[in-house]
Amino acid sequence: MTLEDALARYPGAVTFTFGDSRALCDALLALVRSGQKTATCGAARDFETDGEPPPVAGRRDIALDWDGNPALVIETIEVTRRRFREVDMDFALAEGENDDLDGWRRDHRAYFERNGGWSDDMELICERFRLVEDLGGVP
Repeated sequence: MTLEDALARYPGAVTFTFGDSRALCDALLALVRSGQKTATCGAARDFETDGEPPPVAGRRDIALDWDGNPALVIETIEVTRRRFREVDMDFALAEGENDDLDGWRRDHRAYFERNGGWSDDMELICERFRLVEDLGGVP
């Protein structure tokens, strides 16, 4: 399915890419496909400065693969704002990337340090979602 087709099927959808590298993007898409990843978060500053609209409960969005092809459609179930230090084990496990809160903190700190800076006090947009449709796209 082309991006144009996906946007026609899901009017109002925002497109985005998980992660900051091909390997991370592929791994996160696989976690969503497997049902292990049902949450994600981003630095609030990135939504404010990059102009990307933040997630909205009830909206369906299109996750792209690293090459910009539509891979998945997700529907946002819940959006909360919290400080990095306030992320709890329940949310960390819903992200599907780690088995414990310490691992989540370590990996997300490294990600945010690579992408504009990190602080324990930084505000995050935390999103819970469900997979609506797998649009193909391997891996």
